[in-house]
Amino acid sequence: MSDRTNELGQPIGFDVPDWTPCSRPPREPMQGRYVRLAPINAAAHAQDLFEAFAADSENRIWTYLPYGPFASVDDCRTWIETTCLGEDPLFHAIIDGDTGRAVGVASYLRIEPAVGVIEVGHINYAPALQKTRGATEAMFLMMQRVFSELGYRRYEWKCDALNAGSCAAAARLGFTYEGQFRQATTYKGRNRDTNWYAILDTEWPALERAYEAWLEPLNFDERGVQKTSLANLMARARA
Repeated sequence: MSDRTNELGQPIGFDVPDWTPCSRPPREPMQGRYVRLAPINAAAHAQDLFEAFAADSENRIWTYLPYGPFASVDDCRTWIETTCLGEDPLFHAIIDGDTGRAVGVASYLRIEPAVGVIEVGHINYAPALQKTRGATEAMFLMMQRVFSELGYRRYEWKCDALNAGSCAAAARLGFTYEGQFRQATTYKGRNRDTNWYAILDTEWPALERAYEAWLEPLNFDERGVQKTSLANLMARARA
């Protein structure tokens, strides 16, 4: 509840006196320690992505996406050319730092520079990327661009309410659950109730430090096992 009122005694939100619209995310790579994100390109990434996605023989990664799986490299290339080359959504390929091959995708979408709101979505990690440091770093790099570089006020994550993996990922990555939109849309001939999550700019500095601490090589032993979990670091940041 707001503790501010106007001259009529009605509650109103806090002032944002110095707000200026943000810039749109640039088509420039984001370089991390473990992965690099680059604007998606059919010629450069279709073959890698098709092969990486094909490692999921049961096609589980496609259940909650409105497209896929792809039967051939040509199908993957066509999807990139017809769906992924616009300004919104703005797709990026996630490229493994060791192999130089694309192993996943993610995008910015519903980009609203005037009010500083932006969403992350169309996230699809091939098995080679899942549960790796690079998987977490990819999300960190996208957040860092949104908040630290461009100055957005709100970063959103939305997913099918039945997608337990995506809901758990949102919580682990520092997003706050905000509610469920029932019968929000349909895809692949079925209903979708959508869960909403978000991070605010005021929360970002503490979350950024948590990400940096988790991604430090010293946070992992010689077998690559984490010493402190990101969930614990996020809980401390929230506290």
